[in-house]
Amino acid sequence: MKRIAIMLMLLLFVSMHSVAQEINWVTLEQALELQKKTPKKIMMDVYTSWCGPCKMLDKNTFHNADVVDYVNKHYYAVKFDAEGNEEVNYKGKTFANPGYKPELANRRNSPHELTRYFQVSAYPTIVFMDEEGELIAPIRGYQQPTQLELYLKLFKNDDYKDMDTQEKFNDYYKAFKPEFKG
Repeated sequence: MKRIAIMLMLLLFVSMHSVAQEINWVTLEQALELQKKTPKKIMMDVYTSWCGPCKMLDKNTFHNADVVDYVNKHYYAVKFDAEGNEEVNYKGKTFANPGYKPELANRRNSPHELTRYFQVSAYPTIVFMDEEGELIAPIRGYQQPTQLELYLKLFKNDDYKDMDTQEKFNDYYKAFKPEFKG
């Protein structure tokens, strides 16, 4: 009986520690509401269901322990289907996807109006917004954890506000020392 109790405790311990860390994803409307109580920037993953690099970003980057910890601590994280059919209220306007075709739900579909509004022209794109929900920048393409770290810290610390030239960004990029494990 004692052996069974020890085995059960071991099993419970192992299962508790093998649970993958997750980013706390919310909708854009929820993130904007949360900002009213506790201001944080927003990081929005703009993806599609058919996009291979989007799936890699989700699997390799958004499940990286350093990324998960940093995002959960400093950002409201939003997942947004760039070709989805949901209505989204943002800045007093309702955005929809009037060209959406249900039969194309898992293939290329019409881009959502919010996708265009945020200047998204490729998938994946990570859209960063400030504490008032205003667009800072869309960052195109697959980002490895250390690549995303640069942008997470650049925007979180407001360092981007001093970068009015490409040269200043290049200097920041060259000086940046990633701390996340890849």
